[in-house]
Amino acid sequence: MRWSRTLTVVNCHAEGEVGNVVTGGVFDVPGATMFDKMMHLEEVRDDLRRICIFEPRGSANQSVNFLLPPTDPRAQMGYVIAESTEYPAMSGSNTICVATVLLETGILPMTEPVTELVLEAPAGLIHVRCRCENGKVTQVEFTNQPAFANHLDKTIEVEGVGTLTVDVGYGGMTYVIVDAQKLGFAITPDEARQLCELGQTIKAAAAEQLPSPHPLNPNIKGITQTEFVMPLRRENGVLTSRNTVIVSPGRCDRSPRGTGTSARLAVMHAKGLIEAGERFVHESIIGSRFESRIDSLTQLGDVPAVVPVVAGQAWISAISQVGVDPTDRYQTGFTLSDTWLEAVDDKLIKSRAKP
Repeated sequence: MRWSRTLTVVNCHAEGEVGNVVTGGVFDVPGATMFDKMMHLEEVRDDLRRICIFEPRGSANQSVNFLLPPTDPRAQMGYVIAESTEYPAMSGSNTICVATVLLETGILPMTEPVTELVLEAPAGLIHVRCRCENGKVTQVEFTNQPAFANHLDKTIEVEGVGTLTVDVGYGGMTYVIVDAQKLGFAITPDEARQLCELGQTIKAAAAEQLPSPHPLNPNIKGITQTEFVMPLRRENGVLTSRNTVIVSPGRCDRSPRGTGTSARLAVMHAKGLIEAGERFVHESIIGSRFESRIDSLTQLGDVPAVVPVVAGQAWISAISQVGVDPTDRYQTGFTLSDTWLEAVDDKLIKSRAKP
């Protein structure tokens, strides 16, 4: 084998959403914090993301997580999340995948029936509680960094739609939250392509018209996600709703989206629709579910915020090595708009959304 670069990858999905974990080949990158390390990967070593996600080695429907030594002594492991067009500060489904891979592959010791971990994401420390049985992680529950509402019931002008009323919330990524039913959608698998095309248009309009800075970190992106939601309902006394998030450059998240769930909890609380401690079940477009709740209330500077707790399960599907032959003409991959909706060029990852 004459590969010039080799990465060991554990393939994993959380409630349908692929969040592969690189366990070998990337030992560390410069940075005083995990957010600094994320910025280094984005600005200097983006080839690693492209190798793992772009064709011909990857595909549009996946993310990748790079395990790195933590910078905070309270954490057992650090990780940087990389998606198709951005490096988010936090991702729920990817966190669930990372915790599952760490324990089920033996990188960190598993204790049954419960293993508690502290992981370091770019957003900060993430406390994780894993239920374990017979060597399998049967549930990962994580306490997210604080989430908050940026805008409530704001109107934007969307090409082809007209005036649209939306909310904006942050839960580790910033979401424009849209009532799917008012646009004629039920969030079913047959609607996925239409939702993606419209979601990309709404996202661009909202990012331009509704600046959404993070109150403490100006380097966290503004709106990069559209979250279509169905009305709230109660099932056996439990608050429930269906949603799908449109991940750039144009696909539906297969999971209920952990940071999207966190953002929605913050918006719901700001509107008086949910109380701290009340259980909320979020469904995805394929019917998978995350359980969640607001653990406590807090402040980010002058901004009221909530501390979300989200739980789901992940499954390892393969262990592989990804390599690059020095004569391969597609060293860092490519994309085509037939499957990516929008082809991604080298400069797109550098185009940070306006705060």
